[in-house]
Amino acid sequence: MNMHHTAAALARPSPSVAGWKIPVAAWMVTAVFILSNSATPLYLHWQRQFAFSSGTLTVIFAAYIIGLLGALLVAGQLSDRLGRKAVLLPGFLIAMAACGLFVAASSVAALIAARFLTGIAVGIIVSAGMAAVVDVGGPARKRQASQAASIAMVLGAGLGPLLAGTLAQQMDHPVATIFGIELALLASAMVVMLTMPLPVPPRGGPGSDGDDGNATSWRLRLPSVPAQNRRDLALGVAVFAPGLSATSFVLALGPALLSKLLHITSPLLAGGTACLMFLSATGVQFAVKKLPIRTILLLGATATALSMAALIGAIHAAIPALLLAAASLAGMGQGLGQLGGLTAIGMRVADHRRAQANSLLNIGAYIPAGLLPVATGFLMDRAGMTLGATTFAAALIVAAAAAACLVATRLPR
Repeated sequence: MNMHHTAAALARPSPSVAGWKIPVAAWMVTAVFILSNSATPLYLHWQRQFAFSSGTLTVIFAAYIIGLLGALLVAGQLSDRLGRKAVLLPGFLIAMAACGLFVAASSVAALIAARFLTGIAVGIIVSAGMAAVVDVGGPARKRQASQAASIAMVLGAGLGPLLAGTLAQQMDHPVATIFGIELALLASAMVVMLTMPLPVPPRGGPGSDGDDGNATSWRLRLPSVPAQNRRDLALGVAVFAPGLSATSFVLALGPALLSKLLHITSPLLAGGTACLMFLSATGVQFAVKKLPIRTILLLGATATALSMAALIGAIHAAIPALLLAAASLAGMGQGLGQLGGLTAIGMRVADHRRAQANSLLNIGAYIPAGLLPVATGFLMDRAGMTLGATTFAAALIVAAAAAACLVATRLPR
């Protein structure tokens, strides 16, 4: 056994130790994702304060996507080369800086900057943090750890708007309290990261160049995966992208739909709707954890299509219950697509390429999840909320149906 293999074996946790480390490591992911959607119930508050349109609102949301995509391009490679902690530490510090910007925000520009920093932090945790959860699981618990990482993500994404919506309902000036609590949560997660032993790639070993370890160049490249993993990755993106676009729409424009079409302005209901969406994403992953990846992806595409059908019904019939159903089904679509993609990566992609594969899965999903809601927001400003939202929903139904066809024909039973 050479020294590289010895180092990897020493860094790998035993099965008995890995069991309790998985949920502890997953807290790092949850804490950052609580921040990711904490702004959702506050959008109407800021919209009244700074007087901006639906189009501007989606630009604020898209700043998060831009920051996230930028981080995804490099964080996975750096994490695979330098180790998880070297990338996670600046990620937590950036998330804390975003909290400070939200508290001090006095303009749309400040909100855009805060959302941009939030996106960077989330991009880092998606790449390095979720890979770290699988790392601590070890070879014997890859599927369990992949599920824990996926659940940690959607659980945090749901708890953030619930916390923010509850406090915004009860307080006249909730922003400082909301992001002060989030700052404390991030600090606790950073302590977990600093104290938990995480594997560090041996110098010159696999992952040092992002490929096979034979080169010594540190030049960053676009993230990549081996050819034999590309089909699984592409099918995961095909299902995850429409689901994530659906939840992004609810997060960015759901409060506006509640206010303008259904005449509901409660921040608690806006936050509760987002929370319901991600709790559905959490629950469905527990329900399907033993199913084949192919079945999980097919169910994800179906849930997204049904979500958008319910959204169209809610818009045209002005029925709040249908909007709640649309949010819940959208969460299921995202959760199932994410779980299917992450499980395939965790089980089939080599350890030293896992963070890059996580990055690619999320890059492929977040690009449409950023562009489509922004385009819809400006379409709403020009053509009205009803037409804009209906067009968006119809496009996602087509995308989800196409994804289901691809999975059914390209992925073996």
